[in-house]
Amino acid sequence: MKVISYNLRKHRAAGELAELVAEHDPDILCLQECDVVHLPERIDGLALADATQGNRLGLALYYRASSFRVREMRTIGLKKSLHDRMLKPAHERVLGVRLTDIDEGRDLIVASFHAAPLTALNSLRRHQIRAALTALAELGDGLPLLMVGDYNYPVFKENLGQAVREQGYALTLSDDHTYTRYRVFRGHYDFATSVGFEIDRITTLPQRSSDHRPILVRVRPH
Repeated sequence: MKVISYNLRKHRAAGELAELVAEHDPDILCLQECDVVHLPERIDGLALADATQGNRLGLALYYRASSFRVREMRTIGLKKSLHDRMLKPAHERVLGVRLTDIDEGRDLIVASFHAAPLTALNSLRRHQIRAALTALAELGDGLPLLMVGDYNYPVFKENLGQAVREQGYALTLSDDHTYTRYRVFRGHYDFATSVGFEIDRITTLPQRSSDHRPILVRVRPH
């Protein structure tokens, strides 16, 4: 299964999605910072499963309609940062979908995630990640779960990795930096947490018009 995650930089990169899908043929496409009102219902063979409604810039998830059926969807609000409270609140930072693989007849959970911005503390982002994984697991006890997106966590990933492992999940980075707009903030921002999946590799795709580079996750349920 191929999953692409892409932060659209305030929807600026939305016009690239058709080309991105055509080039890499993903089974699932997870988006962050998108203007959900202007998203298409379909991108090539991908159908829009759901999108958040409470944010100025939201999350969305597309799936290959010929391969999966949507069983259940959930948007999840997380503890807010000071940035969220002072500016436009981000009510929903997780969008999770329970899918049934039509050929295999098994269910899995995939989610698009966007953590609090860099103005927040890493401790808040760790809290958000733990809460997101706990809430997503309620979509199906013991199901394979993959959460991809913009974690806004460029440094001290050892602490994050330890926290994620203690919760029973794996943290996997891509093969190159995903954020390169400002050298001082350069690093791995976009990656994956998972359980019940074998991640073959995560490839950072070429820079486009967003300040984030898309990542392509190749993954297999155990």
